[in-house]
Amino acid sequence: MKRESPQLVEAAGASAPLTSPSSPPPNRDRRYRFFPGWTMLGVAAAAQFMSAPGQSYSVATFKGPMLNDLAVSETRYSLAYGVATILSALMLPFLGRLVDRIGARRLLPAIALLLGGACFCMATAQGLGGVYLGFGLIRPLGQGALSLVATWLVGEWFEVRRGFATALAGLGGSLSVMSIPLLNQWVIATYGWQAGWIVLGTLVWAILILPSILLVRDRPEDLGLRPDGLDAPEVDPECDRQPPQVAGWTVSQVLRDTTFWKLLAVPATSGMVGTGLIFHQVALLGSRGVSATWAVSLISLQAGVATLAMLGAGWLTDRLPNRYVLAAAMLMLTMAVALVLVLPTPAMALLYAVLLGLHGSILRSTGVVVWLNYFGRAHQGAVRGVAFSVMILAAAVGPLPFALSIDQLGSYDVALGAFIFIPIVAACLVCTARPPTHPQGRLDVV
Repeated sequence: MKRESPQLVEAAGASAPLTSPSSPPPNRDRRYRFFPGWTMLGVAAAAQFMSAPGQSYSVATFKGPMLNDLAVSETRYSLAYGVATILSALMLPFLGRLVDRIGARRLLPAIALLLGGACFCMATAQGLGGVYLGFGLIRPLGQGALSLVATWLVGEWFEVRRGFATALAGLGGSLSVMSIPLLNQWVIATYGWQAGWIVLGTLVWAILILPSILLVRDRPEDLGLRPDGLDAPEVDPECDRQPPQVAGWTVSQVLRDTTFWKLLAVPATSGMVGTGLIFHQVALLGSRGVSATWAVSLISLQAGVATLAMLGAGWLTDRLPNRYVLAAAMLMLTMAVALVLVLPTPAMALLYAVLLGLHGSILRSTGVVVWLNYFGRAHQGAVRGVAFSVMILAAAVGPLPFALSIDQLGSYDVALGAFIFIPIVAACLVCTARPPTHPQGRLDVV
């Protein structure tokens, strides 16, 4: 049998086409001169771009004006946001099962419709109750539902080039980070914060609803195509990836496999440590002699590095064992924390921002597709939903150790010292997370 390169097998072997092993491969439809998967990728990028209403970088621009007008304390405002974040995390496993069952073609326009309506709801918020209601809608719909469905769509249409395709779609989120806060600031300064939410809601409806209805198809097999528009690759039987006839693991099977829990250490660690660092970045770097203006500017630098490095991270994802790429991300996070702990000069904060940006580029590419590469396509929404839920819950906890450290001990050093070792443990765990073998006799073929 023809042997494939280990890089190709690692990138494509585990996530199998949704066909029975006894069924002949679907024939490509010769009418499709342009692979429709690239259209799906464009819609997914647009969805990630318009997840902004529910994302922290967009919500942050509304904080000051809304606090002043609604007479809500910062503590209560933050508590409402935290409760909505936990609600988003708890909903993701159920949403993952839903998208596996009904697909993105029906779910994506429905989510866009609801998210746009949630933005209009925020524009009419009155008092603390309105803030709770608004956040309780935009966080689960924007940060949770829209992002999950967008990555699900890319995962269905790409296999061999899944890492690179996911990175391309992720550029929509990166562009959103760089542009939406600026748009919000301009609209709020010119017309008020209510107009800012109305503009966001209108953009969500205009950009997503009609394209989702007209263009989206759930899977390439629906059109007689293969993922990537290519024939299924041959798989080396000596490789450690699961065989191509396995359509995918069920969630119950995944939860009983130790590999899943080893992989889960990466998003949990990134959510907790990464969020803690960003949340306290101004004060944290300020304690090391970095000015507040410079500390804020470094957040933009991190986003820029992540954007530039994302395509490279996606390219590596398709060619190297995913577990080693994720381990490298954990080591970058460890170096970033250690650098802040011993920061010799304020100028070294530049290296800190670069390391966090590189770490983020891997999490947005390898960290997104590893679940499909290891556990297949059939239940990817449900499996990803569990993983993303854990990441969001960990992110909600991340700022607390820093707050306790500075309040109780007068220094961030204890929290930084603890956070150095957590990514190292995660790196060791994920390095041992070899792609698993599906339980014999329990193949979930569709």
